[in-house]
Amino acid sequence: MFSFRTTPIEDQLDKCLNTGKVAVFCTQNCYNVSSGHYLYEIFASRGNLLTVFSPRDSELCPETNHIDFDVNLLKDANAVVVEIQDVGTRYFNYTKDVLNLIVEMSKMDQAPSLYIVDHLNPCGRVIEGTFKAKPDFENIETFLLHKHGLTLGEIANLFVSEIGARFPLHVISAIASDSTREALPWHIAPSSDMPGLFTFSTYPGCGLFNHTNITPGIGTARPYEYFGAPYIKNLVNDPLLPSSKGIVMRPCSFTPMVGLYKNERCQGYQIIQTPDAAGYHNLLHVLSLIRYFRQQYPSEFRLNPEFGAKLGDNVLEDYIYSRTDYRTVVEHLKDCEQKWLRKTRKFLLYNDNLYRNK
Repeated sequence: MFSFRTTPIEDQLDKCLNTGKVAVFCTQNCYNVSSGHYLYEIFASRGNLLTVFSPRDSELCPETNHIDFDVNLLKDANAVVVEIQDVGTRYFNYTKDVLNLIVEMSKMDQAPSLYIVDHLNPCGRVIEGTFKAKPDFENIETFLLHKHGLTLGEIANLFVSEIGARFPLHVISAIASDSTREALPWHIAPSSDMPGLFTFSTYPGCGLFNHTNITPGIGTARPYEYFGAPYIKNLVNDPLLPSSKGIVMRPCSFTPMVGLYKNERCQGYQIIQTPDAAGYHNLLHVLSLIRYFRQQYPSEFRLNPEFGAKLGDNVLEDYIYSRTDYRTVVEHLKDCEQKWLRKTRKFLLYNDNLYRNK
């Protein structure tokens, strides 16, 4: 059973939400700026809040990057209500946590109903990348395109269908509340490494640096826009010629306050998007950068063992290792992105369609 609802979660008349036991799965983005309350306060005031699953530490603590949950606590639940802000890229940990929640609920003999309070995708509807035809439960997020173009409600709609889950799924529209008009997706930071608007557009590619020994600027004011390492030398205005359309590569230095190279001076670049960046393909750009740094610093640059699983595509990996050429990888991306457009069409919940940069 699936439904798409256009009235706010607090106005839903379902018995399980009003008199049943409700578990809430959320981040700080479950705050409604119009009413001035958090999602779980709705059910706490009704006296039917069973439990809250949320990040285990302060909301912007760098060490907090997952929502831990005990599926056994859901045995007494009649409904699970989820509200997080997805960031448009499949690596995002809180979205992966929601996917794991769906998997665990699908194993229950009598699973509660699942409600997704949807949010707009801050990356919009543009897509980039590749995907696996079926979910790989070891790397659960790879069934999504790297930059997928969907909202969390649409991801849940697709994923529930993919794995054949039988519990009821209800999506509350992202435009059901006027809160979405008063607070845009980046006003409340989705996580400690997602501080603002431009972060989202450079995360699909620069997120891959997390599995290399180049830092993507974690512990700086502009993560995923900055990247670098202590061993990078001889900075030029653009390490790739010709430059990707719509961006400027600014040589810079920075010192991360946390994470890789904490308190060490790093040399690298800031990716600056210009007004004509509409056709910029961040994933392809960063793949080319990783290939470049691997060639320029063969004794220093490293890919971590988890990199291949994170990338999730043999053709893209062959490009990084110089086993295939740029034209081949461009055609591969084009083919995968067109397949994604076809696959997701029937799961879209809003009037605007996904599209790819050409």
